[in-house]
Amino acid sequence: MSSDRVTWLREMTALGVLSEALLVDLAAALQVEPFQENRRLVLEDTPPQALYILRSGRLETYRTSLDGPVEAASLLPGAVIYLQELLLDRPARQTVITLSDGELWTLPREAFEAFSRQHPEFARTFSQQLADELAAVASQLAREQERANALRPYLIPKARRGVVGASRYASRLRSQIKEAANDRHPVLLFGEGGTGKVNAAALIHFMSEHRREPLIRLNSGALQASGADLFGRAGGKPGLIDLLGRGTLVLDHAQDLRPELMEKLLELLRSGTYTPISRDGEPVPTLPSEARIIFTAEQVVPSLGEGKQLLGHTIRVPPLRVRKEDIDAQVNYYASLFCRAEGIPRPRVAPEALRRLQSYDFPGNLPELQSLVERAIIQARRESGSADVLTEEVFWAASEKKRSFRLNLLDAYPALRNFLRSPWWPERINYSVTFGLFAVVVALLFLGPQSRDRNVALNLFWAWWWPLVLFTFPFVGRSWCAVCPFMIYGEVAQKLSLWLYPRRLKAWPRQSADRWGGWFLFGLFSLIFLWEELWHLENVAYLSGCLLLLITAGAVIFSLLFERRFWCRYLCPIGGMNGLFAKLSLIELRAQQGVCSAECTTYQCYRGGPQKGEGLETLGCPVYSHPAQLEENRDCVLCMTCLKACPHRSVELNLRPPGIELWTSHTPTAHEVALLLLLFGGIFLHHLPKILTQLGLTWDLGNFGIHAGVALLALLLPVGVTLFAYGIIRLLNGKLKPRSFIELAYGYLPLVLGGSLAHYLHLGLTEAGRVLPVSAMTFGYNLATLPVMTAHPAVVEFLQGMTLLVSVLLTIVLTQKVARQPFRVLLPQHLAAILMTWELWQVIVGT
Repeated sequence: MSSDRVTWLREMTALGVLSEALLVDLAAALQVEPFQENRRLVLEDTPPQALYILRSGRLETYRTSLDGPVEAASLLPGAVIYLQELLLDRPARQTVITLSDGELWTLPREAFEAFSRQHPEFARTFSQQLADELAAVASQLAREQERANALRPYLIPKARRGVVGASRYASRLRSQIKEAANDRHPVLLFGEGGTGKVNAAALIHFMSEHRREPLIRLNSGALQASGADLFGRAGGKPGLIDLLGRGTLVLDHAQDLRPELMEKLLELLRSGTYTPISRDGEPVPTLPSEARIIFTAEQVVPSLGEGKQLLGHTIRVPPLRVRKEDIDAQVNYYASLFCRAEGIPRPRVAPEALRRLQSYDFPGNLPELQSLVERAIIQARRESGSADVLTEEVFWAASEKKRSFRLNLLDAYPALRNFLRSPWWPERINYSVTFGLFAVVVALLFLGPQSRDRNVALNLFWAWWWPLVLFTFPFVGRSWCAVCPFMIYGEVAQKLSLWLYPRRLKAWPRQSADRWGGWFLFGLFSLIFLWEELWHLENVAYLSGCLLLLITAGAVIFSLLFERRFWCRYLCPIGGMNGLFAKLSLIELRAQQGVCSAECTTYQCYRGGPQKGEGLETLGCPVYSHPAQLEENRDCVLCMTCLKACPHRSVELNLRPPGIELWTSHTPTAHEVALLLLLFGGIFLHHLPKILTQLGLTWDLGNFGIHAGVALLALLLPVGVTLFAYGIIRLLNGKLKPRSFIELAYGYLPLVLGGSLAHYLHLGLTEAGRVLPVSAMTFGYNLATLPVMTAHPAVVEFLQGMTLLVSVLLTIVLTQKVARQPFRVLLPQHLAAILMTWELWQVIVGT
């Protein structure tokens, strides 16, 4: 029986490489284990309990995959299972199940380990075999990686399109491409520029049975005359022909091939072999090649000569001027591509426009037609707001020059226009969500637990609202003001008071408000900072509730006195901060001044009025800003009242370079700079104990007077640093007349926003994810099992650090853009920004 086992192991399994004596001992140690159908032997990623040898029956192995198909394979008698895993002491890579009844020879794990210790030759033999296999795999992987890296710059991933049209020219071209795809003969595609020759070559390749092989395109005029890049060098790097394997090589502009290189290519076509380039002229053996060659050319290829007979297919790609019948299909095809990419309906082409297109010869062929169609759709949408029909005029009229670096999102995304003009933005959001939610939050602040780790309202205010609103400023500007609960209650109070006591509200004292309003909100924000620091506002619920109610009270009181949103425009401290940071936004609301001045006579976007045309009935801009006169984002709360009221489609919501108004149309003001530096100082104030520790000071912050004095010094820290830096600039560059301090101070704005965000990121990434258990504790339930999502401290520090680094770089760039002076002149301010960033890094990131 033992000799039969040994013979079977030698002939039927991979264990036949072992010596006779070792096979005899192994055969004696094996145990017979019958199995039944549909039994799982071992589960993947668990330690195998034995070495299995399939004697009879059928097994299947599989491994599950979360991002791909299940890897499965059938095993036949003679399969040795889990040998590598036991030798390397690793878990099973695959699950094994039985597909039929059968018999296994097994060697339990303990016995296998003992057998390996008793016979070192056993482990040594298979370890060497594994090493050889690994070396082979590594070599193959390195070869494939080298091949992929070398071919990547030239790859054509797919054909751009099929042959569009039903003319006899299009039908013949399709037939020729299909014929060429059925074999491996060389091909010459020739025709005028822009006719789609390379795309036809791609169609030939991807319609063939070798479509999974690479397709590369080379510019013939850029190839070395020696052919080293194609054929490689003897003893050096392989050429592209070698790396290509059974793929396809497209030699574009073949008329530019040098005669000596063409001769070598013709030899490749003739014999299927090539010779690598020798450095010293010594003979080099020829190598076989299975690559397919496709030439494209715009004119005769003189260097081909008699080699034309080696070509299996010569295909002439016709120009567009002889395919006038296909222009209709081509226009609809390009319109479909463009409209699908933009998410807009495809327009139809007016018959007179099509006739005019068919009368044109299109010297640029397909690219010229595609560009013409796309421009026509854009122009039609700009002029009429839609592109249902492309008329004759939009194909040939010159496009109006638009402002530089702007993209009107309302034209690009009609669904966005529809939403912003709908009752949902912002009225329904305000009165169905924000109004009630704010009331609940304030009630919980007063009635719920008073610490942030037990009060969900406090968690929402400090860990959710602050990080999110700071993060969104660069993207949506001052949009928060459109759904702000403070002014919702102000408007409700205004409407109720006018209903109960009809009267004419006071007009805005604009001159006084422009002069003093900014300083009023600066003072309010200063008090808020001191209140927050001295009374630990962020961790005392009822005090945070008082803050919200006080701001709401201001909105209500001024809404009862003045028309519209006087509080929002001039006095709200949160609105002042929002207006300042909104200058960095990627979007802006503006209007086409030419349209407004030429067509508008009612100014409904500003004054309000009844429905007119597509303009809806509104009460006018709540902050008295005319969109055509807006020069910066500070004076727009993005409520979209003007968009709804305008009957001329003049209002635009533009995507723009962030902060562009700061170096173009911006007017600096002293009170805004004061607020900017106050917000900057507030970041340092939030980390006052760390700063004192850093300075080695042991002042007692439990003493109210000392604490208040030190807090004021922290708020003034950026003022001192920035003024000192500006003084150095004036001292060193007095003759250049540098810009004023209030102009240059806006350069710090990205750093102020980034520093504020970096501070609140800690709360947002560590406490915001505890909202569920905190919500339960707010109502007296201690549900510790509720899910919690918090970031690792290292992740928080990384994001905080990256925020600061990006912010200081943007600060330097913005300062240069605002000042428009040499870098060396502004170096003191740049160094001041870097110094304060370093200090923020110390106290926020803590490294």
